[in-house]
Amino acid sequence: MIHPYLECGQIVNTHGIRGEVKIVPWADSADFLCQFSTLYIDGKPVKVLNARVHKNSVIAQLEGVSDVNTAMLLKNKVVYIRREDANLPEGTFFLADIIGLDVVDENGVKLGTLKDILSPSRQQVYVVEGERQILIPAVPEFILETNVDGGYIKVRLIEGM
Repeated sequence: MIHPYLECGQIVNTHGIRGEVKIVPWADSADFLCQFSTLYIDGKPVKVLNARVHKNSVIAQLEGVSDVNTAMLLKNKVVYIRREDANLPEGTFFLADIIGLDVVDENGVKLGTLKDILSPSRQQVYVVEGERQILIPAVPEFILETNVDGGYIKVRLIEGM
């Protein structure tokens, strides 16, 4: 089942004395998070009064948070967006939507299921669990097709993978 809300970041600290919070985004860019006028914290909608990118993070002024003490209460909270509020470009997808998909080779033979996505550096790595664990860099050389609606990811493996 596709969940209507997606984790998109975490409030890691306050910023200044007016109640702004610093959010580390769990998206491709901090700019993506700035496009939302409502975020969800603890299952409740919170209006975003102002948001800007600052050093790969988002500095946001949230409705009802006007001082540093109130902002401190939000520290370490996970921030969500509503899936239907996001406008994804054609051919892109949320990482949450591919976890659990079958992973098949070029001949359609099932290798396992996508269990996790690691981001050790700039490049993501897919963790596939099957008869054995396979780590696959998420680059076009290895990821041939991602079909969310069809429920599979087609990959090309090389010797040693």
